[in-house]
Amino acid sequence: MEASHFLQSRSFATTLPHHRHVHAHKLRRSSIVAVLSTPADVINIEADKSRIRPADGAAEKKSVYNDNWFDKLAIDHLSQNVQAASGLRNRKSGFESLVEAASAASLNFNPEKQREIVVQALEGAFPRPILSLIKALLPESKLAREYFAVFTTIFFAWLVGPCEVRESEFNGSKEKNVVHIPKCRFLEETNCVGMCINMCKMPSQSFIKDTMGMPVNMVPNFDDMSCQMIFGEEPPELLNDPALKQPCFKLCKVKQRHNNCSS
Repeated sequence: MEASHFLQSRSFATTLPHHRHVHAHKLRRSSIVAVLSTPADVINIEADKSRIRPADGAAEKKSVYNDNWFDKLAIDHLSQNVQAASGLRNRKSGFESLVEAASAASLNFNPEKQREIVVQALEGAFPRPILSLIKALLPESKLAREYFAVFTTIFFAWLVGPCEVRESEFNGSKEKNVVHIPKCRFLEETNCVGMCINMCKMPSQSFIKDTMGMPVNMVPNFDDMSCQMIFGEEPPELLNDPALKQPCFKLCKVKQRHNNCSS
């Protein structure tokens, strides 16, 4: 998959077919807090065909999740916010509904608009007063970085799968500011590098920094579908981010239907 699918900067109006109109819908708000928790020139990428990754067709057992009541509420809340932000509705339920909502946005909008949709969905999912309070009470510090890491592992495993806090060296000292995700649930279910980047990594980095004042660098590994969230670390410049130089999986459903992962 070419990086141009990730980095298009064309306007929303010129990217969509003339006959397709998406009507904006007012976001529904509820007391449930959810998270999923953005921008762009063109880089040409050549896939290394010798590499075989899990989603490229290797026989690997798919993860099975038994969502509890909180997981189901959070998944549904985020799915509804993504659907409201995109204007594209579906009648599926559970994590399948969230994947369908993300897939519909990926198929109908350019990468820049996809990222905008996710940010808008997150703004609808999080009550603004809570975000402002977190930003005021937890300015960036060792305590804040470690708090964000622990909070993520406790409350967002429903989105990314089981994860753990790991230690790293930060400014010359050891901190537990890294969340290691052995196998990302969202990436495994969507099976698409483009959706990982445009519907998760980029908008999440932007949202967390802009609303809560915490820099975070999300580093996906597309060979084993793992990911690391490094709190306190600024992500690399867009054109220098290694994630944007990755080809998509051979079995990507979006690519199979539309020849690429973004249009």
